[in-house]
Amino acid sequence: MRIPLSSPDISEADIEAVVEVLHTPRLSIGPKMEAFEAAVASYTGVPYAVALSSGTAGLHLGLAALGVGEGDEVIVPSFTFIAVAHAVLYVRARPVFADIDPRPLNLTPESVARAITPRTRAIIVVHTFGCPADLDPILEIAARHGVRVIEDACEALGAEYRGRKAGGIGDLGVFGFYPNKPITTGEGGMLVTRDGRLAETIRALRNQGRRAADGWLDHTLLGYNYRLSEINCALGLSQMHRIDAILAQRENRAACYREHLRMVSELTLPVFEIAAGRVCWFVFVVRLAECFTQEDRDAIVTYMETRGIGCGRYFAPVHRQPLYAAYADRDASLTVTEQVAARTLALPFFNRLTDGEIAEVCGTLKDAIDSVRGDP
Repeated sequence: MRIPLSSPDISEADIEAVVEVLHTPRLSIGPKMEAFEAAVASYTGVPYAVALSSGTAGLHLGLAALGVGEGDEVIVPSFTFIAVAHAVLYVRARPVFADIDPRPLNLTPESVARAITPRTRAIIVVHTFGCPADLDPILEIAARHGVRVIEDACEALGAEYRGRKAGGIGDLGVFGFYPNKPITTGEGGMLVTRDGRLAETIRALRNQGRRAADGWLDHTLLGYNYRLSEINCALGLSQMHRIDAILAQRENRAACYREHLRMVSELTLPVFEIAAGRVCWFVFVVRLAECFTQEDRDAIVTYMETRGIGCGRYFAPVHRQPLYAAYADRDASLTVTEQVAARTLALPFFNRLTDGEIAEVCGTLKDAIDSVRGDP
């Protein structure tokens, strides 16, 4: 693709930070990991952070540390990346899909309330595309039912909700650092929490079940190898030094898109401002008008790609994936998810996207829409 869907922003300082680690004998469980954890904890306003191999690992270990297991239910959105539901199956629990708001594309408190049963143990609230979910009503529902809340903030490092950083509000929060995220470690994630005992358990689970007091060959818990190397942590720590500048740059790129597309009547643009907080710009996802079909959307993607412009179909509903067919009996109320998912389109979005590239993307998108509509 001449203009890719995403591209990591790696500076010379980032490269030097990684090379510095390679000159040391410590490539895992070392000072860079501790410094990276401390930086994310400080930034999100929580006392504990645990570096992990991915955001998916964070969701898995978060559920495991909360004691969620076989026979339990976990409420999740269907309009999300499939890792959210996978993590529930990892602990042998059952995902229960709830519907979303058509504008911010996050779980609604009403859908969560309808989905709760006596078997519900946790709710995974995703801050979709970096737009913070309306957490307070969901936290109130969870408290009434004795249910724990996990924030999937993998797309939302830097987002804010009522003066608090996303990820640091529920029982625990999870961030992801895949190359398309605002900051990257190549592969990696971070779990944050205010609960020291949870943090201690998760540290043990990521390291083959070793508690802090265990020897290297002693294993108190059934654990996993979910460690994040010093190399990855060095990159993440270096990027955290410029997180504010990165977020401002991405906000600027989103504003540039808005200027080009705000008069295109066939499109609904993403939420730019919310009264209760701040959006973190992870991707730029537009939605086609209701007169367009999923086939129209896919034809637009093909049109863009043949012209060298990357696009994404974000997201395919998880409850329609073959693996989750067995859970479809609870999905009658997912009408918003299905309507939205058929018409969403992610446009190229990354830190160093230029004004000229945005103009080309928007011009080509308008041509693609005209082509699908049959306009000359």
